[in-house]
Amino acid sequence: MRLALLSIATVAATGALHAQARRVEYEISFPNAAQHEARVTATFVGVPPGTPLRVRMSRASPGRYAITQFAKNVYDVTAADGRGRRLEITRPDPHGWDVAGHNGTVRMTYTVWGDRADGTYLQIDASHAHLNMPATFVWARGFDAAPVRLTVRPRDGWRVVTQLVPTRDSTIFTAPNVTYFLDSPTEVGPVTIRSWQTTHAGRPSTWRLAVHHLGTEAQVDSFAEMAQRIVAEQIASWGEPPRLDYGVYTFIADYLPWVNGDAMEHRNSTFLTGRTPIAERAGRVTQLGSLSHELFHAWNGERLRARSLEPFDFERENMSGELWFAEGFTSYFDDLFIRRAGYYTDDEYARSLAGNIIATIESPARTHGSAVEMSRLAPFFDGGSHLDPTNRQNAFLSYYTWGSAIGVALDLALRAEHGATLEDFMRAMWREYGRRQTAALAPARTYTLRDLRSTLGRVARDTAFANDFFRRYIEGRDVPDYGRLLDRAGFRLAADSVVTPYLGGSLADDSTAVFVNWSIENGSLYGAGIVNGDRIHAIDGQATPSVNALDSIIGQRRVGDLVRVDVTQRAQRRVVSMTLRGQPRLRLVTYESAGLPLTDEIRAFRHAWLGSRAPSERGTQ
Repeated sequence: MRLALLSIATVAATGALHAQARRVEYEISFPNAAQHEARVTATFVGVPPGTPLRVRMSRASPGRYAITQFAKNVYDVTAADGRGRRLEITRPDPHGWDVAGHNGTVRMTYTVWGDRADGTYLQIDASHAHLNMPATFVWARGFDAAPVRLTVRPRDGWRVVTQLVPTRDSTIFTAPNVTYFLDSPTEVGPVTIRSWQTTHAGRPSTWRLAVHHLGTEAQVDSFAEMAQRIVAEQIASWGEPPRLDYGVYTFIADYLPWVNGDAMEHRNSTFLTGRTPIAERAGRVTQLGSLSHELFHAWNGERLRARSLEPFDFERENMSGELWFAEGFTSYFDDLFIRRAGYYTDDEYARSLAGNIIATIESPARTHGSAVEMSRLAPFFDGGSHLDPTNRQNAFLSYYTWGSAIGVALDLALRAEHGATLEDFMRAMWREYGRRQTAALAPARTYTLRDLRSTLGRVARDTAFANDFFRRYIEGRDVPDYGRLLDRAGFRLAADSVVTPYLGGSLADDSTAVFVNWSIENGSLYGAGIVNGDRIHAIDGQATPSVNALDSIIGQRRVGDLVRVDVTQRAQRRVVSMTLRGQPRLRLVTYESAGLPLTDEIRAFRHAWLGSRAPSERGTQ
């Protein structure tokens, strides 16, 4: 990622004279960690004379698409020049500070507060400091290309883990520019580290797993072995590892009761957070899903990037119509690698596939937009917080979900009908748009929707197929024939033979009635005009004091029946008619579970799809 600050296009003339001398130095300490505070000093050297330094707090964070308000947790801000003379600060807007009267150096000091550990925010407490850099550190316009030096003052028993470049001092790190610094999440705490190495074409890569948890060393050993197998499967799939800028990739994981479940990709690392402990195998497999997803982004998302997301802008929303590919295809591959590594059975993998496929087939949101259009809504739904309610359940289908379902269909179609695979497509995109990077650690070439479509045509050796697939399933709103595609691999997608009434809503007990959180367009409630905020008292005169009671009454009716609903709507109690609509219940299971025979052809197809690709000898590629 490259920084898109307002000054990039204007660093010339007087600014260019100072560019070589510019540098940024940060220092962070935790004197009041128990109260979630850190103290930060940011020193900017080489500020052009006679111009104010324009300091900013980010409003966007790499890997996240919604706007944030990080500046709200920054206070006690002071500034001094290189001689220690106090400088006046003005506030041009809520997210920035202007500092004038300096001597070419500005040292800004402030307190930052944070108590949310996930991929976007920061958490500081007595146990650790979990730092997403845009939520923690200010930066200055015009300093985007300046080298950075970070000094961390850890508490006793804490160590520092980051993708930043280490020095001989374990508390001091560097970055080649501000963009890389802001893209480098950092954990300061009692982490346990495991590492291993792979070698490809004579080039070694080191992989580190840094875990902060409440369990044992042996549990980290087991999880590290799982992570190693996922790394091996992904390298085998892509044909090569990403060229890690400093030779090291780090999984930074907080598995603690007080964190928020999340994961976020970065160029040479990832932040992983979750409350499910890794004490048991089931917990480790659960946490493996986000690890696999974020690792895949080291190729698809970090180095293989859409033109719409490059350069990344830290001051506004970053909108892209290609997230069905960047996030959705990544969501398809993450569980595929868990299956290939042997941590899912075929039945477990069927359940994994079922969620995204069935949700896509059944979602009414497809009538309101395509996968491309849903991708462009990410700034509203990817971590965005709004006071006003939305009609999300009807108007939005996640690009993760829809994109994953598209990935399944495209992979199976390529395998069955075109002598190719989705991995062939990903590798072709990688060779053309991802492999080459610039000295500034950014893609040498980015892709567009048209590039994706034309590359698919070349891989499939069928331009008409690629154009039709994009027209119908990516830029259009159709869904592929999943039943036909999955049957080739011995997975059966089928509907229940008896269709039962479908209310289609989120319901909750509310004293003596049932409260409607929302209703969905293809359900019975929506058709009767029963919406969010309504309270259902009875059906055909039978009281509904709970959701269970309501379900029991509806369970005795048939699709097409007309029932009378006693409901309060906006303080008006009335009886409305509701025709019970049906929704065929879809299930996805293996042929074995369905009692169907597996032919040799099906076995071979399934093995080619789900079998391991990694070499038997671990540690070497």
